Amino acid sequence: MDRFDAMQAFARVVEAGSFTKAAETLHMSKTSVTQLVQQLEARLRVKLLNRTTRKVNLTADGAVYYERVVRLLDDLDDAETSLSGASAQPRGRLRVDVPSPFARMILVPALPDFHARYPDIQLDLGVSDRIVDLIGEKVDCVVRGGELTDQSLMARRIGDLQLGVYAAPSYLARLGAPAHPRELEDSVHRVVGFLWARTGKALPYAMRRGDESLQINGRYVVAVDDGNAYLAAGLAGMGILWLPAYMAREHVAQGELLPLFEDWRLESMPMYVAFAPNRHISLKLRVFIEWVAELTAQHAPVIDRHGR
Repeated sequence: MDRFDAMQAFARVVEAGSFTKAAETLHMSKTSVTQLVQQLEARLRVKLLNRTTRKVNLTADGAVYYERVVRLLDDLDDAETSLSGASAQPRGRLRVDVPSPFARMILVPALPDFHARYPDIQLDLGVSDRIVDLIGEKVDCVVRGGELTDQSLMARRIGDLQLGVYAAPSYLARLGAPAHPRELEDSVHRVVGFLWARTGKALPYAMRRGDESLQINGRYVVAVDDGNAYLAAGLAGMGILWLPAYMAREHVAQGELLPLFEDWRLESMPMYVAFAPNRHISLKLRVFIEWVAELTAQHAPVIDRHGR
């Protein structure tokens, strides 16, 4: 038994959820994959997997062993790549989590470019606005908007989202356009609330016009915790939205959203790519960070402290 092949087969069975799917991705027969896992269990003298006719589940020992195997396989990929020098082609599995609107509008449409550059990187893409446990969930990095509150993470600022206020024509036809942001606090007007993962609450937005400075929460009838759902609620006329320019641009061009308070300035929202401080910065992670920074710069370039 080749221990590397057996560990790779075991890990792929866990990730694919079946021997058949694992065999397909490994370009091996199901029988070969099954034999490798059985030989691995015999060598270790423990049962790693519970098998039924419908699915495969890890045993308690298997879960512990899987964590170590994934780490070893990743380290082996990195070691082999580093020996080849600067000309090495990054390869291996990369686990990334990104916000849902950023994934749908920016990152996923650009993935053919990433794959053309790095065809040997297997990208496992989580799409969410939730807080991710990078170590516990074996995630290599996350892309997030807003200031990072977890000071234990390493982070690189890759962009600044310019925000604006928008409403659907159906909303304005029903309630009229507010003349001043304060009307969102104490009148018939409503916003769509966004529930931030780190607090579970809707946070105020800072707005400035000349010497006038405000913190606006707004009143809502619906609040969501997903960026795509937030946009959809605004397009449906459920309330006024605060949106990054990249999310609003197409809908404004099509007349589905109209800008409000254009003489007011909103604080920009920083975008970060963050990773655990004890995470080895492999070549595959390094090239992804550089690529996503390059991609974000096309839509929301970083603004320096002097606003240039």
